[in-house]
Amino acid sequence: MTPKLALEFVLLAALWGSSFLFMRHAALAFGPVATAGLRVAVASVVLAPLLVASGHWPTLRRHGARILFVGLLNAGIPFGLFAYALLSISTGLTAILNATVPLFGAVVAWLWLGDRPGRWRALGLALGFAGVAMLSWDQASFKPGGTGWAVLACLGATVLYAIAASYTKKYLMGIPPLATATGSQLGATLGLLVPTLWTWPATPAPTQAWLAVVAAGVLCTALAYLLYFRLIEAAGPARTLTVTFLIPVFALGYGALLLGESITPWMVGCGVVILVGVALATGLLDPGRWALRRQRRPATRP
Repeated sequence: MTPKLALEFVLLAALWGSSFLFMRHAALAFGPVATAGLRVAVASVVLAPLLVASGHWPTLRRHGARILFVGLLNAGIPFGLFAYALLSISTGLTAILNATVPLFGAVVAWLWLGDRPGRWRALGLALGFAGVAMLSWDQASFKPGGTGWAVLACLGATVLYAIAASYTKKYLMGIPPLATATGSQLGATLGLLVPTLWTWPATPAPTQAWLAVVAAGVLCTALAYLLYFRLIEAAGPARTLTVTFLIPVFALGYGALLLGESITPWMVGCGVVILVGVALATGLLDPGRWALRRQRRPATRP
């Protein structure tokens, strides 16, 4: 990876890590549903002119129904669930739970697409879900004032991301990424339009909340999508997927510096367990392949 691509990679992680911070500020004023609706609407306004200029608008029209539908799975509903969770749990914890997306993605691909994991990937799934259970057991409580529903909301969002990934692989392969990205945001905007208007706050939101939701839409959604697809094209999906490891680092840092959130050793330890599981489950860490390479390495003379 060239220095320029490495810089874009870090920038992508920093943008997605900051999305939890922006969404929390916005959700406190607008509520979870309106926050999600505004975020995808802002992203649509930014991406739509780029799509038209690229000449891919006819492609979106041909595959419109499926692309618009995947927008609800991959943006609209998950954004609302994360905004809801951020009202009661920290941005760092939310980001660590978000890092489980590849784990659920591997399970959905196995059950739906028949992509059966090997032994090391299966071990990664078990390890990753064990980390989630350890983290959730320590954080989740369904008693009054507890955060159990918030944790479940995060995990529900990650499951939807995973389903959207397999849906895209099955039905939307070969479509230009900009068409998929823009169409998904438009679909999420249309799907959340009525719920957003229905739950619109009675009192005017402060300027800070508006700035937060605009930042989430422009920086963490529109710009982040463009960087993400550019990195996939230039560096490959496997390397780009490793951005998952950096997002919680940035989110934990933002939360500690700007919100005064505490970072406990237990949270960090569980996060490490989850990320190691993700690395194994996605094939980014494959001890079996390393062992095979060592076996194939020619012997050196003494």
